[in-house]
Amino acid sequence: MRLLDLFSRRYDGRAGHMMPPVPATAAVARVAPKRIAVALLTLSAAGFAAWQAEEGYTDEAVIPTKVDVPTIGHGSTRYEDGTRVRMGDKITRPRAAVLARNLISQDERELAKSLPGAKLSQGEWDAYVSFVGQYGMKNWRGSTMQREVLAGNYVAACKGLLKYRFAAGYDCSTKVNGKPNKRCWGVWERQLKRHKTCMRNLP
Repeated sequence: MRLLDLFSRRYDGRAGHMMPPVPATAAVARVAPKRIAVALLTLSAAGFAAWQAEEGYTDEAVIPTKVDVPTIGHGSTRYEDGTRVRMGDKITRPRAAVLARNLISQDERELAKSLPGAKLSQGEWDAYVSFVGQYGMKNWRGSTMQREVLAGNYVAACKGLLKYRFAAGYDCSTKVNGKPNKRCWGVWERQLKRHKTCMRNLP
């Protein structure tokens, strides 16, 4: 008996009697996502972690790009009471996390209101909450995503995310000499990630 065979067998307690080899553990089947009413959904822990990673962290207000407004913490442009972030404002990391979470919760309530009767999977919800967090409800309302979700066209809704690839009129998916542009490629990458999250969580 080969040594590998010996270790793959179990002793059943009787002298010299070995039980058959233990079969290899079967791969765990992927659990298909399920859609539930949007009023019952909230951004997942993974979704919030992704938001923090994408936004990064600054302990004082900065203007990320030329066309941006003052931003602080994890991409926050306002405080819970609606007051806008101003240059010179400072924040701690724990407070930044709380602020980001509170602002996302506000966005989620408005997002849910904009999708009466709709159902989404957790991944779809995470993708759209992330979009609203960056682009705002103003850009969500009337968007391809909102319209297609309400119509039940979930694939088309996910694809709608890819339309938001411009920054100051420049197409951020543009490659220069076959390489990602240095102007705003990150904007396009972020939309690709949202689209991937949305598509792989379609029931």
